[in-house]
Amino acid sequence: MTQHILDIDSPCFLREQQLTGPADLTAAFAGDGPLSLEIGCGLGDFMIELAARHPDRNFLAIDIYNKGCLKTCRKIEAAGLENVRVMRIEARYLMARYLTENSLAAVYINCPDPWPKKRHRRRRLVNDAFLRNLLHYLQPAGDLFFSSDFLDYAEQVAEELSGLSGYENRLPQALVNEFPDYPLSNYMRRFLQQGQPIHYLHYRKTPSAVAAPAPLGAVQPGFRVAWSQPGHA
Repeated sequence: MTQHILDIDSPCFLREQQLTGPADLTAAFAGDGPLSLEIGCGLGDFMIELAARHPDRNFLAIDIYNKGCLKTCRKIEAAGLENVRVMRIEARYLMARYLTENSLAAVYINCPDPWPKKRHRRRRLVNDAFLRNLLHYLQPAGDLFFSSDFLDYAEQVAEELSGLSGYENRLPQALVNEFPDYPLSNYMRRFLQQGQPIHYLHYRKTPSAVAAPAPLGAVQPGFRVAWSQPGHA
């Protein structure tokens, strides 16, 4: 699907052309607080609430949709937040190109595309290879928060995390449908209003975990790209 690209003229919008490497990403923030990443910021509601609660932390909100990035920037400016930057970039490309080992204090992934058809599920962002790769970029004791309205996707991620060394579950069970004080995105509110439960996961990188970046196939700057994985073409 071709997107109509709207120009984003906002001080909180970070263009890839402004970056030459990971150091530039850190320098984009005025403060030196720990960096957290939201993958798929949508319309920005979740990020606005989270960043307002934690002015001592820095947040990078990314999405592949130009219009969503634009609306998120407008909300950030309206809220007067100084600790958020927005990028239109693919998550795996961002990690490979601009993040360094142990650089993220937390990662938030809320209701990503579930690709519900069985033949499409290999397109899901969060899978075993992604989780192994993410472990490299999380700080020791760094947090991973994942939510989905699609039970099959949440169960898949929970199963993969339970089998990976380096992650520990922080919830009473693998999945919960109540997560007090967790901000809600626009999409999460919509699902809840329709009577669809949200399934939450919260895992933490163990302090002793050591992880090298997992191979994710050719790293390309495109959006919705097909990423080859071991055993797949």
